[in-house]
Amino acid sequence: MKKVNLLIVLGMLTGAGFAQDTLTISKNDLLQKVTENNLQIKVAEKSFQSAKADYRQSNALFLPNINVSHTGISTTNPLMAFGSKLNQEVLTASDFNPALLNDPEKTQNFATKIEVQQPLFNLDGLYGRQAAKAKMDAFQLQTERTKEYLELEVSKAYMQLQLAYKAVNVLEKANTTAQGNLKMVENYFKNGMLQKTDLLNVQVRVNEITNQLQYAKSNVQNASDYLAFLLNEDMTGKTYRPAEALDNSIAIENINTTISDSRKDIQAMQKSSEAYKKMFQSSKFGFLPRLNAFGSYELYDQNIFGTSAKGYLVGAQLSWNIFDGFKTIGKTQKAKADFEKAEIETEQYKKQSQLELSKTNRQLVDAENKVNLSKLAFEQSQEAFRIRQNRFTQGLEKTTDLLMAETQMAQKELEHLQAIFEYNFTKQYLQFLTK
Repeated sequence: MKKVNLLIVLGMLTGAGFAQDTLTISKNDLLQKVTENNLQIKVAEKSFQSAKADYRQSNALFLPNINVSHTGISTTNPLMAFGSKLNQEVLTASDFNPALLNDPEKTQNFATKIEVQQPLFNLDGLYGRQAAKAKMDAFQLQTERTKEYLELEVSKAYMQLQLAYKAVNVLEKANTTAQGNLKMVENYFKNGMLQKTDLLNVQVRVNEITNQLQYAKSNVQNASDYLAFLLNEDMTGKTYRPAEALDNSIAIENINTTISDSRKDIQAMQKSSEAYKKMFQSSKFGFLPRLNAFGSYELYDQNIFGTSAKGYLVGAQLSWNIFDGFKTIGKTQKAKADFEKAEIETEQYKKQSQLELSKTNRQLVDAENKVNLSKLAFEQSQEAFRIRQNRFTQGLEKTTDLLMAETQMAQKELEHLQAIFEYNFTKQYLQFLTK
């Protein structure tokens, strides 16, 4: 009896701690918070921002490249000295003296130069830009699919929390029943109506329920910790309580049984395949010539930032890389292989998704059947326990039979709640697959 009382006290202390810092939260609040705070969503958003930045870099295909520089030199190099004076427009007849031309004095020059480069025709760059756009779209779709997945995961975690609280209620009810049976058996034992073994069997059963109740409360904390992780919140000393209780019934719905190409992850795979296709096309057009315009405006003066001498230069360049040691050819072959691989992976992913959908459809049918059977088994176990309890009080049943009936009733109720959880989650997962 001392052992039984000690376990009961421990259970009461655990229950007291179980109620501390308990926060009631609804499913809608969870969905809103997870969208704002979840780390996995933030990682996906940063990946999209990185792809967006890559796409913005391709604006260089249309916009000019402008560079400003200021250079100061001091030289006795004959060619540089003569050229510096010529640029500064300070050249005189005496500077053509062969002695000065061959051995000039120290000459200083300051030059401010504004350079502009403007792409005119770059077909491979156009396809590269389209590839970057497709990649950005793919990451955006992946981010949206990540949010849909996290909604499913939060819904599952919330139902697990509901189930954990429901299990605690069932075991607390079973504990109350077991305590009542223990008092009744103790009275019978004191009056010499039962043997010591009957009392010990009931005490063992009370210990088992107390232990199960402790595990159930730990499961509540585990479910709360996982919710806090999804919400990116501090998990220390915090327990969540669902605002809505786990429904004891299920709602049967007709759900689409085919995979839609409009699903975000499938669209992301297709966009990724498109990006590889554009990269392949870009590498093929790398064999074509490129046309770029360029220009510069230069200021020369012995004084820094002086404007006494100035000039400009404009032009255009047509460049054509005829042969680069098979570098471009190898790049094209690699891009083609990557594109074909992406197409195969997309097709494989779609078939795997359809396979998963068919499997989940069968699981939903099995889960529905399990709910119905577990409900029937629970109702039958309730009736069996009621009959055996009445017969036990009349001295017509053994203690072991009563304990078995009581154990079976609690077990069947927990199995029924678990079956409801499995059905509801399978249904939501099926909706996720067809979303």
